[in-house]
Amino acid sequence: MIANRFDSEPSVTLLLVGLGAVSGLMPDLDIDGKLRNKITLSHKVIQAAAQLIGILLIIYSFYEENNMERWMGIGIGFGMMALSAFIKQKHMLIISGVGVLAGGFSLQENWLLLLGIYLLIASLVSHRSYTHSILGIVFFGFIAFHLERSIGIEGVYYACLAGYISHLVADMKLFPFNKRGIKLFLPLSSKEI
Repeated sequence: MIANRFDSEPSVTLLLVGLGAVSGLMPDLDIDGKLRNKITLSHKVIQAAAQLIGILLIIYSFYEENNMERWMGIGIGFGMMALSAFIKQKHMLIISGVGVLAGGFSLQENWLLLLGIYLLIASLVSHRSYTHSILGIVFFGFIAFHLERSIGIEGVYYACLAGYISHLVADMKLFPFNKRGIKLFLPLSSKEI
């Protein structure tokens, strides 16, 4: 509908459909959502990478650095190896959010900065709470607005918002297959709709 409204070319139509579909999944990135484990790397990959980097830092520091720097490098290497043992799958969305946030800073893209913040918030809130509320819609709307401005394609904002809102409508108690609804008016009301 949005592609038709903006009389989009086929390639733009495909982009809008894809953005709408991805946006429709975004509310389920919260802490208990099933989607967060499917879109992040396995924590074992990050653990292995951190351990490898720690070992390489120890070796490099031992052979290349001066006295104080040598011991600091070795200590940091051992610290990375020790901390990597505490990385669990539930932490991966936080790590992804930090990575997206860093990418936003590096590329100076507001939509990436906001997306990183969204991922960090989503990794901390319970399922069907703030990501399934009007606050979530408004925040995601800011992300979509800045994405549309960044890539300069009309309809991106509306496609993203339509996808996001359609997910919330599908999760409402209006439908008999939903035992739980959404807390649309958080933090003013925690009543499920």
